[in-house]
Amino acid sequence: MVKKKKRVPDWLNSPMWSSPTLTTSPPYKSPSLSPPPNRTSSVTSSDSSVTDQRFMLPPSGSVRPESIHRTEIRDSSTRRGSIDYDNDNDNYSNSSSSVVVVVEDVSRQAQLLQELSKKIINLGELRQLASLGIPDAAGIRSTTWKLLLGYLPIDKRMWSSELSKKRSQYKHFKEDLLIHPSEITRKLEDSASPKNGDQIIVGKGLLPRSKIPHGEHPLSLGKTSIWNQYFQDSEIIEQIDRDVKRTHPDIPFFSGDSAFAKANQESLENILIIFAKLNPGIKYVQGMNEILAPLFYVFKNDPNEDYAVNAEADTFFCFVELMSDFRDNFCQQLDNSIVGIRSTISRLSQLLKQHDEELWRHLEVTTKVNPQFYAFRWITLLLTQEFNFTEILHIWDMLLSNPVGPRETLLRICCAMLILVRKRLLAGDFTANLKLLQRYPPTNVSHL
Repeated sequence: MVKKKKRVPDWLNSPMWSSPTLTTSPPYKSPSLSPPPNRTSSVTSSDSSVTDQRFMLPPSGSVRPESIHRTEIRDSSTRRGSIDYDNDNDNYSNSSSSVVVVVEDVSRQAQLLQELSKKIINLGELRQLASLGIPDAAGIRSTTWKLLLGYLPIDKRMWSSELSKKRSQYKHFKEDLLIHPSEITRKLEDSASPKNGDQIIVGKGLLPRSKIPHGEHPLSLGKTSIWNQYFQDSEIIEQIDRDVKRTHPDIPFFSGDSAFAKANQESLENILIIFAKLNPGIKYVQGMNEILAPLFYVFKNDPNEDYAVNAEADTFFCFVELMSDFRDNFCQQLDNSIVGIRSTISRLSQLLKQHDEELWRHLEVTTKVNPQFYAFRWITLLLTQEFNFTEILHIWDMLLSNPVGPRETLLRICCAMLILVRKRLLAGDFTANLKLLQRYPPTNVSHL
């Protein structure tokens, strides 16, 4: 009996999944930008003067204990052509299609620039254009992502005032949340110094121990003590520092001894520390640095000098917006809820069963490959460890622009990843399939 070939789901054949990838490595911008201000440390996140509910995610759980390991960053595949779901190893000819790709990208770039030049941006039209892939030129991706994430309003006349307001707010966050407790003590000492004309006393400017407020004493264990909070935050800050230094070690933008790379690392640390303090229910979870990296890279490399200089502030607010869609994946207390990571992975399993039951049955029934073994990292890190950096940017174009939302789009992309390697999966046993999915093979992301 001849088996009927499984019909490819309609959403996999959408033009959304066929955006071409032009480059194989991210452009590196000359380290001409000045580094951001130095970071010190903390005050408590409960300070009403700095905790703004618009940028604070709802407290929803504790820090996830699992360690998330990196995988090797691979070179992008240059294969092109029509998709054959029964043979993922076919070689595609790209000699003629590359010309078509360039023409398509030039046309799409012109369309995106035209849309972005309007006084009122048509967000629906922008989503449709962006879902086909954003060309790596003219800072289009930077502006488009900010619009798709809701950071920039659709009315261009409001951009200047909105950006000024939010960048000023981020500056206050840094001043209040990254200050070292010793600076607060120093200010108290300065306030105790005699003013002009006052009688000078011995030991001027130094508060007697009896007059140091309990909350400002370094040995205080009170819950409201800034020193006690500082020591509690130190462990998280050290973890952030370690993770940031491990972020994309193969890309000079993020790694190396140059002043530019170190300034970029400091910006990433600032953002993650401020986010952790404003969101005590989530704080920092290992892997957030990987989600932050693409945003900061795109914004820092904007050819608009003003946007590049203020990339740290812009990235912070866009990171908050992005995390609002995926924060539940990082809350251990929500793991078994309908919005937790296990529920999300179960949704991926159902999606695969719906569109390719044969593959689903072989993976989960025959070979007993639990989707948690591979999908946990795919979902929590938004695929940033499965593809090289340039491919990640193109995948995120689709992720952010799809009108169904980033969460559903991510699951569809993960489902497409499984279907693209179905022949190898159907031929594999538990060990072979687990190895394949934990180290996803190089593929043409235009097929996702």
